[in-house]
Amino acid sequence: MSALLGTYIHHLSPFAIRFSESFGLRWYGLAYVAAFVVAFFLLRWFVRLGACELREDKVADFITLCAFVGVMLGGRLGFMLLYNFDEFRSNPLSFFNFLGGGMASHGGIAGLILVTLFYSRWKKISWTGLGDNLVTVAPIGLFFGRLANFVNGELYGRETSHRLAMKFPEELRESVTRDGIWSGWRYPEAMLVELAEKAKDIAPGLSERVSDAAAVAASKGLSAHQAIVTELIETSRDNPAFRERLGEILTLRHPSQLYQALCEGLLLFVVLLVIRLRWKNLYHGVLTGIFFIGYAVARIGIENLREPDAERILGLTRGQFYSTFMIGIGAAFLVWGIVRKRTNRLPTSG
Repeated sequence: MSALLGTYIHHLSPFAIRFSESFGLRWYGLAYVAAFVVAFFLLRWFVRLGACELREDKVADFITLCAFVGVMLGGRLGFMLLYNFDEFRSNPLSFFNFLGGGMASHGGIAGLILVTLFYSRWKKISWTGLGDNLVTVAPIGLFFGRLANFVNGELYGRETSHRLAMKFPEELRESVTRDGIWSGWRYPEAMLVELAEKAKDIAPGLSERVSDAAAVAASKGLSAHQAIVTELIETSRDNPAFRERLGEILTLRHPSQLYQALCEGLLLFVVLLVIRLRWKNLYHGVLTGIFFIGYAVARIGIENLREPDAERILGLTRGQFYSTFMIGIGAAFLVWGIVRKRTNRLPTSG
């Protein structure tokens, strides 16, 4: 097993169904759909069990609002503000580039808090009670999302010699910074071009495709380096021999996406579900507090194994830094729930 994983080179396609070179049905999108479908059925189940004040005929409306306003807009805005603020400041319209990727779980969680607050006031039901049920199902979305990150080969872990280590070709896109200033690509363009030229025996035509991709990108004012990397990665997915050749220069890394899927997602979901089913009339806010603290602890811990995707803040990765605030928020929800002692009541209006 250790030998198998230690030599595994990621080659999964981000497309479940592909219609053209850049357009198709992506696993990342399917992960969101799966999360919302599961959330709908779980929330409806909680309503039928008497563990939620939400009316059964309003579950679909609530999930739709959470999906588009809370998760999609909140997650995107969170990414732009927390991880890509310079681009957002220089080009605010980049916010709408959803197909270009970039979602932040912290932003999605914040978005869900605001949506739940708005909806609870609108329907005159308990905000914290509604939130307790929402955070119980939220880790399923995190689980599917991290699996999609793994399929995409993104947000991988740090270098390691651990027996679970894998290699991720997306590493070719990494840049090098010194004192916060970009100083070049980790794998220079000339090195990648040479790699393609030396692979003529196992990947005929690759060198020509790389040259063409670089020329087209340059003519459009785009990054030739990124175009070359894309061509190499696409070739490695379909050509096992070239994939092995490419793997010779790649780094063994933790599959941290899978660690996060299990801890932030599946494990946290099981804990919250057990509590939800065991104490259906628990003080409102307690489950929300447990979620915030549990997610933060898991995220802070696993970030030690994940390759930082942005500059550190006070020596912490951004994921760790933002998660520390979630512990305080979680503690506040716990205190609020215990002090207020609010339990389920049927809403007075639909």
